[in-house]
Amino acid sequence: MSPRSLRSHWRVTILRMVLFSMLTFPALTQASDDVSGLAFFEAKIRPALIEHCDKCHSQRLERPKGGLRVDTRDGLLTGGESGPALVPGKPDESLIVRAIEHQQDVSAMPPKQTLPPRVIADIREWVARGAPDPRVAGKRPSTAFLGDRRDWWSLRPLNRPRIPNDQSGWSRTPIDSFIVAELRKNQLTPAPEADRRTLIRRLSLDLTGLPPTFEETSSFLADRRPDAYEQRVDRLLGSPHYGERWARHWMDAVHFAETHGHDQDRVREHAWPYRDYLVRSFNADTPYAKFVQEQVAADAFFPEEPGKVVALGFLSAGPWDESSLRDIREDSIDRQIGRYLDRDDVVTTVMSTFVSSTVHCARCHDHKFDPISQDDYYALQAVFAGVDRADREFDTDPEIFRRRNEWTARLNALRTHEPAAMASLDEEEMQRQSAVWETELSSKPAVWETLEPLRLTSSGGATLTLENDGSILSTGTRPAKETVTILAPCRLNGVTAIRLEVLSDDRLPSKGPGRNDNGNFHLTEFRVSASPRDQPESNRLIPIRIASADFEQQGWGIAAALDGNPKTAWGIFPEVGKSHQAIFQLESPITGGDKNLFTIVLEQSYPESHPIGRFRLSVTQSAGDIRVPTQPDNVARILSVPTQTRTREQRRELALHVHSTSLELQLRKLPPRQHVYAAASEFAPDGSHRPFGKPRPVHLLRRGDIHQPGKVAESGTLGCVAGLPSRFDLINPADEAARRAALALWITDRAQPLTWRSIVNRIWHHHFGRGIVDSPNDFGRMGSLPSHPDLLDWMAVEFRDGGGSLKQLHRLIVTSAVYRQSTRDDTQASAIDSDNRLLWRQNRRKLDAESVRDAILLVSGRLDRLMAGPSVRQFSLRPGVHVTPVVDYSAFDWDASGANRRSVYRFLFRTLPDPFMDALDAADASQLTAARTEAITPLQALALWNDPFVLRQCDHLASRIESQGADVANAVRYAFRLTLNREPADVELREMSNYVTRHGLANSVRILLNSTEFMFVD
Repeated sequence: MSPRSLRSHWRVTILRMVLFSMLTFPALTQASDDVSGLAFFEAKIRPALIEHCDKCHSQRLERPKGGLRVDTRDGLLTGGESGPALVPGKPDESLIVRAIEHQQDVSAMPPKQTLPPRVIADIREWVARGAPDPRVAGKRPSTAFLGDRRDWWSLRPLNRPRIPNDQSGWSRTPIDSFIVAELRKNQLTPAPEADRRTLIRRLSLDLTGLPPTFEETSSFLADRRPDAYEQRVDRLLGSPHYGERWARHWMDAVHFAETHGHDQDRVREHAWPYRDYLVRSFNADTPYAKFVQEQVAADAFFPEEPGKVVALGFLSAGPWDESSLRDIREDSIDRQIGRYLDRDDVVTTVMSTFVSSTVHCARCHDHKFDPISQDDYYALQAVFAGVDRADREFDTDPEIFRRRNEWTARLNALRTHEPAAMASLDEEEMQRQSAVWETELSSKPAVWETLEPLRLTSSGGATLTLENDGSILSTGTRPAKETVTILAPCRLNGVTAIRLEVLSDDRLPSKGPGRNDNGNFHLTEFRVSASPRDQPESNRLIPIRIASADFEQQGWGIAAALDGNPKTAWGIFPEVGKSHQAIFQLESPITGGDKNLFTIVLEQSYPESHPIGRFRLSVTQSAGDIRVPTQPDNVARILSVPTQTRTREQRRELALHVHSTSLELQLRKLPPRQHVYAAASEFAPDGSHRPFGKPRPVHLLRRGDIHQPGKVAESGTLGCVAGLPSRFDLINPADEAARRAALALWITDRAQPLTWRSIVNRIWHHHFGRGIVDSPNDFGRMGSLPSHPDLLDWMAVEFRDGGGSLKQLHRLIVTSAVYRQSTRDDTQASAIDSDNRLLWRQNRRKLDAESVRDAILLVSGRLDRLMAGPSVRQFSLRPGVHVTPVVDYSAFDWDASGANRRSVYRFLFRTLPDPFMDALDAADASQLTAARTEAITPLQALALWNDPFVLRQCDHLASRIESQGADVANAVRYAFRLTLNREPADVELREMSNYVTRHGLANSVRILLNSTEFMFVD
């Protein structure tokens, strides 16, 4: 084999190529004619692969050009154009062996240095033994071709298995019958039921994430009703804290956080509404099919419920590389790479979360193990080809949503001169409205009185100087972000409007009126409030009805100064070097005259370094529709023509202006829309990030290479699910929402086996610490096999056919006998099933990070149960060198507002996690976390002993105990009741009392918070 031929065939090291898939196929339990050879493979070859290979699953393995297949035994034996690569029993004739030995007649592999001699010797011996292959040693299907891989347990149709007959009397639910049947097969018996104190703690933590109080525990222990346990289950499922608990689990699964991640970890100000949606959905027990459909295509399925678009935060929950959009050209290579990678995260999130599929492994080639082709992968990318991640506007009130859509449609029809809309302008009512408008326009002009400020402040440190004409000049420091506050009296009674004049000045760049180098400014928000002179603390915000300006920069209209959006503003470019004005009409007149003080705020924060250079404020008490008098040139010309001599075209043009202006006014009077960071095809442009407006073409990339685009992908999904189409038959293929809706329907189809198995397995995982399939995101051949396949299928069918109620699924699981078992170990059972896969006892589990933190707040008496709203930033934040800010968790005041809210409401940074939560194994928000790590490390003990949060809560817990006025012994008893829900034993009481006497109560309760009893579920 020539060096060139070898290089073209083998793109990775010889170990990665030849033995790639063998590494992941266990052979110990499979029959073979060469048992000794397989044992040798297990003892020698597999460890060598693990030690010297990269993780094979992440390699970009390509189909060689010369026809050599290295992922099957037949492929190795047949070889490529140079002949067989492997000759079993003859290492000297095997090109593989000669290559790794760096013999001169073949190209050296690995090319730079040889493998360790012991590894070469092992591989040579393996070939000499006949190169036994674990994949063909038993009955496992071949993985060479997609068609051979479809007969896999997770892809088989769902059927309701027969419930095994259990005559032992142990079973409480059908779940138990499946469990005990497997136990019997393996000569195992279930553990006894846990005591009632353990059960209520387990239930409370599992369903709400909070431990029970001592009073709740005592009440349950005293309740001897036969259904006391079931009633407690129902009470906990009905608690609002249930939604908080299970929303947190879902946030792990979808890698939700409130920053972009990567090297530009910018804050997402409006990500939190998706979290609140999750809490509401779990509490409302939204049917699972609807829950899925809302998160993939709420806008398509529920157009009359505008508030549901917050569910689309699911599609944008993961990290996003902002730097991928640094090139503003849509067709640039960098931007295209960014789009493909962004869609890859969306596809991965959707398919891993809902159908437990590793479809992302088919990005560069057909999936190596599962029946997923590259065509399927890019068909899924095409589903999301029309959306970006952005702040999406939405209404919560359906009626306001209806009005906004109706008025916007009419306004757009007029702006585009649609024939029907233009014809309506000739109607009598439209002409009457034009006449009324013209009459009001010619009425007495407004009289303005300049405000004389008592105090001027600049948040950015600029120097504000009052000029002789009542204007205010800004000089000195030019802040990146500026908020100017003006406090001024007003002698007028019944103020109806406020005028802002931005004035040109030779002292400003480009003569102003802004301080930016080009003379422009951007007014982000304009706010006015009033208070009596003698009660300045009672300042109240004054609603503004409408604003008008003599000039508006394209895309930067005056309405943006009233919309509450920090990323919109009023600007006047290119009309710089000239004075301009804006008038803000108040909702109702401000009475009180000179007894009032006005506070006017000019916020100038976006984009940076665009403050106003010189301005003047004045007020009027004139009635009527007060606006900037300047009219468009075409309207001004029509108004100069006598009414009776105007042509039909002029009357129509004037009516067009009047009616369009009226619609704009009506739209501005509507309540501002809210925002959610979500998937969107329409949104306000942000720098180079702007909507494309339609699905982009998605090409199948040969070998995943952006420089090798192939055919345009048709939107669709996986072709390996029997009975479901893999490509979508859409009425309008360009309708991107219809693409997402079609995918959501495919996911939630009754015949879809992956979806229903996946969700019941996830729920099971959180109640037992491990799923029936302990790879919740991977139901393929690289994942685990189910420990109880019939039980999984029975629950999946029961859940699907029962309406998809998650609360009912929880109830079914937690009322079962298998859930209620104790965690007591059994030496004999451990010898048979050391990993407890068959569940002969309940698994002992640690509290997750959020439960630890919330439990500490609960026992200290400081837990704030306020739900929903913007996330609490439990850190100090200041600008960094670039986009990523500087975050300091240690500087936070643990007595500040929001410090004591539940952990689910914490602001989540992707690259800058809270060190305390990180030490307790909180999820990495940059990764899909199907199952959290449960580590036990010294760092955790140190965090619980020294973290400022813990120290402050220990102070509060000590104060709570001391407030009872008890002596040391009773204080210790109360501490045990609060933290461990029980009375101390005599030895505990004696030792802890001595410790309190020596070190104080605050130090003593830290011991209890560090105890295993506090840190574990049971």
